[in-house]
Amino acid sequence: MAKKKTRFVCQECGYESPKWMGKCPGCQSWNSLVEEVVASSSGSRHTLVSPPSDNKKPERITSIASEDTPRIRTKMPEFNRVLGGGVVPGSLVLIGGDPGIGKSTLLLQVSSQLADSSLKVLYISGEESARQTKLRADRLGVMSDNLYVLAETNLVDIVNQIDQLDPDFVVIDSIQTIYREEVTSAPGSVSQVRECTSELMRISKSRSIPIFIVGHVTKEGSIAGPRLLEHMVDAVLYFEGERHHTFRILRGVKNRFGSTNEMGIFEMKEEGLQEVLNPSQIFLEERSQGAAGSTVVASMEGSRPVLVEIQSLISPTSFGNPRRMATGIDHNRVPLLMAVLEKRVGLLLQNQDAYVKVAGGVKLDEPAIDLAIAVSIASSFKDQISKPNDVLIGEVGLTGEVRRVARIDQRVQEAAKLGFKRAIIPKKNLEGWTPPTSIEVIGVNTVQEALKATLGG
Repeated sequence: MAKKKTRFVCQECGYESPKWMGKCPGCQSWNSLVEEVVASSSGSRHTLVSPPSDNKKPERITSIASEDTPRIRTKMPEFNRVLGGGVVPGSLVLIGGDPGIGKSTLLLQVSSQLADSSLKVLYISGEESARQTKLRADRLGVMSDNLYVLAETNLVDIVNQIDQLDPDFVVIDSIQTIYREEVTSAPGSVSQVRECTSELMRISKSRSIPIFIVGHVTKEGSIAGPRLLEHMVDAVLYFEGERHHTFRILRGVKNRFGSTNEMGIFEMKEEGLQEVLNPSQIFLEERSQGAAGSTVVASMEGSRPVLVEIQSLISPTSFGNPRRMATGIDHNRVPLLMAVLEKRVGLLLQNQDAYVKVAGGVKLDEPAIDLAIAVSIASSFKDQISKPNDVLIGEVGLTGEVRRVARIDQRVQEAAKLGFKRAIIPKKNLEGWTPPTSIEVIGVNTVQEALKATLGG
């Protein structure tokens, strides 16, 4: 009797090894290699989707006709915005997020809206029965004859049901529960996730059916399974937020059909997720007036400006090495800006603990927030209140200069719309546009000038 061939596959990155190792050479993870049986080549690599009958040949790119692919729009403008304007036919979209954050709720609501638009939608649940999905649908008010629910985890049966129903839209909840019989490893393993996603991708592309896949996340916050999974799909969306808070953020980290910087805000209510059309007002509604260390910045999230509050707390350290902690921004940016304030402005911050936070749970990564962070740190250190009707925009260089940023007109207009009276911006950004009459625009060249304008010194 022939001995079975086995291999060891890393469950984090997909690295394969003929022998077990305690540490994965690919991603440096410990105890992540799991033994899997190598299936025979006769039945492990057959394709469930029949290949096209016509033989395709290479074409000159100049001879290919350019067509605008019509997008399928849902009744959620925030969801359409993150996808780049709507669902592209034949696209494969991966949605990840923490357990209980609302991924299934969001996709069930989207499925209901598409079904109400006379589209045939197939919702495949591998974690709930059809009756359990019905209970959630009743709570959300989902009632449509064009929405079909299937509780199945076998990929062969799923493909057969797609063949019979011929839907316009498919949801897989979740990819870690789907398995293929020819693959000997357990559902949720690297091999199963990779093979099932590859098969779903072939179905999506060959039949022009948009497929949404739900993916679990690891303890580190990344989507479970190999990074290859994110490379295979057309778009990767992350559903973020605290389960104990009502607001959720849908963020695009990869999108072949639109911008990867778009962000959608939702509020979790008893009847489901509802859109937040004015996120700036939500992020600023709990802002405390008259507190030192609080500033407001206009940050661009994709194609729209969002005003958020940045809070800083500077206090004398009790240890040999002062602490530098940041939430919502890159933690390396805080000591950099503190070094600029100490060297160029003269603030003695080397013996101070610094805690910087972006209020509201949003994450900011663009350089235009540097000036607001620097002024916030200086305000807390001096215990001086910055003017509450000021919004600060600008990138700070290592020599203390304030550098120009992009889309300054949209940022200032959003600040004026929310009632702010002054905008502190780089002086180089004053040219080429006309600011609104309801807001005063002040241009600064250095951080010292910005501190003088906001703190009076």
